[in-house]
Formats: sequence, C-alpha cells, structure tokens
Amino acid sequence: MSIDVLLNASPAIQMHTAAAFTALGLGIAMFVRKKGTRSHKMIGRIFVVFMLLTAISALFIRQLNDGQFSWIHLFVPLSFYAIAELFFYIRKGNIKKHEKAVKGLFFGALLIPGFLSFLPGRTMWHVFFG
Repeated sequence: MSIDVLLNASPAIQMHTAAAFTALGLGIAMFVRKKGTRSHKMIGRIFVVFMLLTAISALFIRQLNDGQFSWIHLFVPLSFYAIAELFFYIRKGNIKKHEKAVKGLFFGALLIPGFLSFLPGRTMWHVFFG
C-alpha cells in the first residue's frame, strides 16, 4: 500500500477520493440508522453534498483517456439523475421510490464505480496494490 500515489495525484483525484470515501461512510450510516429521523435527514443531505462533489470532481479526472471522458464517466449523469429523483420522490411523499433512488445512488453511482477504481492502472489500484 502506497498513500504517496494519492498524495502526488492531481487535486481533482484527491478531492474525488476524499468525497467518495466520505460519501461511503455517510451512506452506510444513513442505511443503518432509523429512517425518517432528524439525524437520518441530516446525514442524507450531507451524503448528497458529498455525492455531488464526487460526481463533479470526476469530470476533471481524465488522465487515462488522453484528456477525454472515459466510459466510467457515465456514472456522473447517473449520479445527477438519482439525486434529482430522490429529492423529487421525498417531496412527493413517495418513500418507496425515494428509497429506491437513494439505493441506486449508493450502489449504482458510488459502490460500482468505486470497485471499478481498483482496476489495474487506476489510482486506487496503485495505492493499494502497486
């Protein structure tokens, strides 16, 4: 394990990594706590902020594709869509669809690309296995 790889990475990668790991912790906390409470709502709002930071910072990470977007950037609009959807459904009072949107955001826009960031050649692969 070499944290130096991350410390020497671009500011976008550092911000993206910090935001993603923070969102991961908040997401786990949100799922294990009782739903509908004041703390659940606060953690949820902060989780969304960190997911937005994660998605926006991803737009500035283009080292592996000659400055262009890569296929993993498809998770950015997915994040924006899921965030809009979760707010839309909670305001409509549709808890089931809100919960589905949050799970989609957590699993589909955080965990899946998070696992993909450990593919050989990516920064997290170098941090943990390089």
